[in-house]
Amino acid sequence: MNNFSYTPVSTAKEATNIRKDKKEAAFIAGGTTLLDLMKANVEQHTQLVDINLLPFRGIQETADGLRIGALERMSDVGENTLVTQQYPAVAEALLLSASPQLRNMASIGGNLLQRTRCGYFRDPAFPCNKRNPGSGCPAQQGDNRNLAILGTSEACIATNAGDLAVALVALDAVVTLENAKGKQRRVPLLEFHLLPGTTPQRETVIEPDELIVAVTVPAAAHARKSHYVKVRDRASYAFALVSAAVGLDVQGGQIRAARIALGGVGTKPWRAQEAEKLLVGKAPSAESFRAAAAAAVRGAQPREHNRFKVEMAQKTVVQALEELMA
Repeated sequence: MNNFSYTPVSTAKEATNIRKDKKEAAFIAGGTTLLDLMKANVEQHTQLVDINLLPFRGIQETADGLRIGALERMSDVGENTLVTQQYPAVAEALLLSASPQLRNMASIGGNLLQRTRCGYFRDPAFPCNKRNPGSGCPAQQGDNRNLAILGTSEACIATNAGDLAVALVALDAVVTLENAKGKQRRVPLLEFHLLPGTTPQRETVIEPDELIVAVTVPAAAHARKSHYVKVRDRASYAFALVSAAVGLDVQGGQIRAARIALGGVGTKPWRAQEAEKLLVGKAPSAESFRAAAAAAVRGAQPREHNRFKVEMAQKTVVQALEELMA
């Protein structure tokens, strides 16, 4: 780890102006991902800007739905009564993330910005297009068991590691960003993370001088009836091999609205909109669930070691939908 300065700030303007003027500076809240990357020399920052005093707090019901401040801790959101009762997939995704100790420290905004756990990215001894554009992607022919099968490119097959983002994408969440001029913009989370394409080093639409202020999840029947399932190598503190967030609005024995998103299989949280369309107007049944699951992985491009994810993802979608309707 290189030497760095530490600067606590009390206003968003102060924080964003530092980042605007010094591109090598980084914001820190919980620091649960950032410090790991710095210790491994994957990221090297000369200044850390502590944003914990900013007023980006609160878990509340508003006219737009559920509003979560970006500096709220994962554990507090996951255990909040409003979240568990009205947005259960969000609570389940949070409480299946990391360890209790990390959830007590990690912020919601930081969680959405966490970087991939691809071993080649996290080891500077290897080339990696995310760290050094144009250097190559050894994962293509190397150990790719945990990596993506959807949204990949010749430049990168690294998996987005998040749990929370999968549930939020499924439930049409919106991220509010604020820049150094104090101007805010709202970005659907579906558009927040970027596909790698030829520029895998750019992972989100957030600009260098922007901060995440809050996340808003619209109130909806499919949000109230939602569920998150995570499949992993061990029962706790492991990243998803495959995960699925689902939500259904069922009235009169028919599905009026459906939401499906996948984790552990995409280079970004993967919304399966084609699969959702197949469910609308159908009765909730094993047959309709299997058809939707097949559509959810259509276009997958597995590599040698992660071909199992195609079938596992389908089974996980079916499991999530069946458990939701049980």
